[in-house]
Amino acid sequence: MSYWIKLISLSLALAVVALVGWAVFLPSSHPILERAGLLTPIRAIGLPIAEGNGAAGGGGPPFGRGGDVQVIAAEVSTASSDSRVVAIGTARAARSVTLTSEVAGVLQSVAVRSGAWVEAGALVAELTDEAQQLAVARAQLALRDAQVRADRVAQLRASGSATQVQIDEAELALNRVELDLRDAEFELRRRQIVAPISGWLGVLDIEAGNQITTSTELARLDDRSLLLVDFQVPERLIGLINVDDDLQASPLARSEDARSGRIGAIDARVDQSSRTVRVQGEIDNEDDRLRPGMALRVTLELPGEELPLVDPLAIQWDRNGSFVWALDEASRAQRKPIEIMQRRDDFVLVRADLDAGSVIVVEGVQNLRPGAQVAPRDIRPAPDPDTLEDLTLKATDSADTTPDI
Repeated sequence: MSYWIKLISLSLALAVVALVGWAVFLPSSHPILERAGLLTPIRAIGLPIAEGNGAAGGGGPPFGRGGDVQVIAAEVSTASSDSRVVAIGTARAARSVTLTSEVAGVLQSVAVRSGAWVEAGALVAELTDEAQQLAVARAQLALRDAQVRADRVAQLRASGSATQVQIDEAELALNRVELDLRDAEFELRRRQIVAPISGWLGVLDIEAGNQITTSTELARLDDRSLLLVDFQVPERLIGLINVDDDLQASPLARSEDARSGRIGAIDARVDQSSRTVRVQGEIDNEDDRLRPGMALRVTLELPGEELPLVDPLAIQWDRNGSFVWALDEASRAQRKPIEIMQRRDDFVLVRADLDAGSVIVVEGVQNLRPGAQVAPRDIRPAPDPDTLEDLTLKATDSADTTPDI
């Protein structure tokens, strides 16, 4: 008999504890306890019972009765979805020439040194040209002889002693030797290698006496006062970036050496394998601190649309996606579907039907259902967008630029 008494007493004690806990931690239980006449005695004990009734499970007062759901809310502000695209590109000279010889032969002299600046038209090297100089000399002698003949025929014509046929033959012979001289001079010039552009020479691996062919690379000439940098951006940025847009570039080895530039060209096609598009930037390098071939970090500032800025605590998920609970003018809870776009410090930019100044629930969302009457215990002010850090999107070679939220 004593055993059964102890068991019943323990059960009653557990039931009392459960009822007290229900009343203290679940305001939505108050209407049930009130109808059962238990809420008043529990309050009389002096326990910290939460005020107001909420809905169990889906939210709202059970059986359609009870008080407002108490929550903590926050105001919504809007911010621009401006972002930075960061990509890695490779610099190259705006104008670059590989010097080769038009003809094969033996180098007679090299007129420049490695790393020197040369002006357009300056002599870089020349091949042995004795045969070509002899050809020029013979052509010059033939030209003088043909000119004397032509002058003599002209004098005979003036006196009426030369026929038209003789005159035509003399002029034809003169024209022919003029062409021969031009051809000989052209062959002589082909033995001279000159700079087609002004620029800096690379390291020379040639010396006088070397046998070269038309495929021998004699030197590399770069005009690096303006550098081009090629990089890839995701295809979703097409239409957001345009030619002449500003960019910032800095060497990976010296991030502090940043300089301004512009977009010079955007490729007309998307790479189907990487789903990226090639972009070519232009960077001023008048101080000559950068070199072709350097890896550069390129940053593009992209303008965006004005989007609601919400507290991440307000974001909920279900099988239909993400949403927040917004309060209408009558403080009723309304479900608002959202699309998460970007993260800024402790806030999230979303695409949703929310205006600046709208109020959303950030705490107490588990007690809400559509149309539930809400009584906010506190409404936090909207964040200041100017104090938040912008999101940086990285456009790497793999073009994986989806922001992490």
